[in-house]
Amino acid sequence: MPDPTTASPREPLGAALSTPARKAAYVRSLFHDIAPRYDDITVWLSYGRDQQWKDTLVRMACVQPGEHALDLACGTGDLAMRLRDAGASVTGIDLTHRMLTLAAGKPGAGAIRWVCGDMLALPMPSACADVVTAGYGLRNVPDVAQSLAEVRRALRPGGRFLSLDFTLPRSVVVRTMYLAYLRLVGGAVGHWLHGDADTYRYIPESLERYPGAAGVATLMRETGFVDVRWWPVLGGLMAINTGRVPR
Repeated sequence: MPDPTTASPREPLGAALSTPARKAAYVRSLFHDIAPRYDDITVWLSYGRDQQWKDTLVRMACVQPGEHALDLACGTGDLAMRLRDAGASVTGIDLTHRMLTLAAGKPGAGAIRWVCGDMLALPMPSACADVVTAGYGLRNVPDVAQSLAEVRRALRPGGRFLSLDFTLPRSVVVRTMYLAYLRLVGGAVGHWLHGDADTYRYIPESLERYPGAAGVATLMRETGFVDVRWWPVLGGLMAINTGRVPR
């Protein structure tokens, strides 16, 4: 078996997104490579507002002391630690060991359980969580519908799901300009930081294949979530999706 703490060389971006299996392998390798720079890049991509959005998402989760929260695609642990501060018992799940190592090394991270796992097959029992969050996670899974089904399985009756991610603005002109900006600037930053222009060009390429906030809301309803809503953030360049499992 390949060593899960290392990453295989990534294939060209176009080929990598051509099948679900190739995308999964690409995403694992990509996030292994960018893990040490992840916090800085997240600030850049959010125009410095990432922390504010995560605070908003946790407030919207209405966490009660003693509830169990799962943070999917937890990365270096920002959302997981906010959920802990809100009083939840937290499990952070990520596909990449290197991300989890960085998360576990942060001050106060010892109170959180860190688990390496896939959003398409969560390593958790059914009906184990009161809250599930995903920050920049759904866009990276090969099958959004399957991931949502796993979230629903893991949630208890009445449990809440909240997702923060990129989306595309409705205006065709703004959308075209935004994708061009991400390709140009992402390519330059990827080349500068990692010697690979495709590193952050992955974002616009994955975004074009992502159903977006409205599409995720539709998939959530089809999966059985109720009270499904979404809110545009930063003029529609980001969005927060929410819903709950029926009681």
